[in-house]
Amino acid sequence: MTNWLFVSIMALLLAPLYIWCFRALPRERWQIICAVPIKKMIDGSWQGLNLTYYGLFNAMALCAAVTLVLILTAAAGIEFGVFAAIITILLGVCLPGSRLIARWVEKKPYTFSVGAASFLGIVLGPWLVLLIEAAAKLLLAISFETMAVVSALMVGYTLGEGIGRLACISFGCCYGKPMDQMPPMVQRYFSWMAFTYTGDTKKIAYAHQLGGKRVFAIQAVTAVLYSLGSLAGTLLYLQGHYSWAYFSCLLATQGWRFFSEFLRSDYRGDRRISVYQIMSLLTIPYAVLVLLVFPSSLHGVDVLAGLKVLWNPAAILFLQVLGVTMFLRTGRSQVTGSALSFHVHADRV
Repeated sequence: MTNWLFVSIMALLLAPLYIWCFRALPRERWQIICAVPIKKMIDGSWQGLNLTYYGLFNAMALCAAVTLVLILTAAAGIEFGVFAAIITILLGVCLPGSRLIARWVEKKPYTFSVGAASFLGIVLGPWLVLLIEAAAKLLLAISFETMAVVSALMVGYTLGEGIGRLACISFGCCYGKPMDQMPPMVQRYFSWMAFTYTGDTKKIAYAHQLGGKRVFAIQAVTAVLYSLGSLAGTLLYLQGHYSWAYFSCLLATQGWRFFSEFLRSDYRGDRRISVYQIMSLLTIPYAVLVLLVFPSSLHGVDVLAGLKVLWNPAAILFLQVLGVTMFLRTGRSQVTGSALSFHVHADRV
């Protein structure tokens, strides 16, 4: 009963957020939070650095994903120090590496790909966890089940991917095809499932000139599907089914990633089947290999013990540092600029 209650609360928190974001974020107003003056120009104005909602939602997605992983691993009896070491090392490898892969695939210097980051995490994650497990056992006499951590990481990643689609809606990237180019069945029965973007600085406007046109809301569909997958994975994990939670979340995210790119208009390479799609397909048989190498039996998991770890000041500070770091990394716009001017209200002096 407690497990179902926890998952239900998660769903109730996500539903209103998604409803509002799907309505508001395609508008021009919801791309840039503020502009910070950084350099004075010859004409007296200031060059501004734009801070974006793209970065804010990415930070929210990361914090939500890591919080869920923290709760699940603590519920499985894994200590916070082990959790923090795993997250720090994994992000330290995946975030820089994903930029290199994205630049190679898209041939653009200022780009970032969640698909590349997830591929690195899926491939390297189990072995990094295994190394940390061996080090913890040798140095600290701490032991834990590898699959308990790997499964929690996959469930948390799925939630983060879902919430992270809100960043794409705000920036206007990862957008769907125009509705008039969708299959007749989609046009007939899913015409309500469309976004209309406004604003010349949205990527959809300057990359494909689709501003003001109805496009399939692929980011919203992805957000909902991934979030449902994460909720199901969370329930499976809390019932002790680590392997099923891991594989169901991986199959949902990577299978949909492959299929969904056929419904998108944004540039993902010159091939009909993109490098990201190939990566997503390769992870599925790889996951079967992981399950064979790291078998798991049914375990008891205490969600209340997992929730108690959120009272740990170290955990709160860790999440705050991650959120601020992600915002500063992805929220500083490199493709938009601004010019600022300031003046005094003479009637108020």
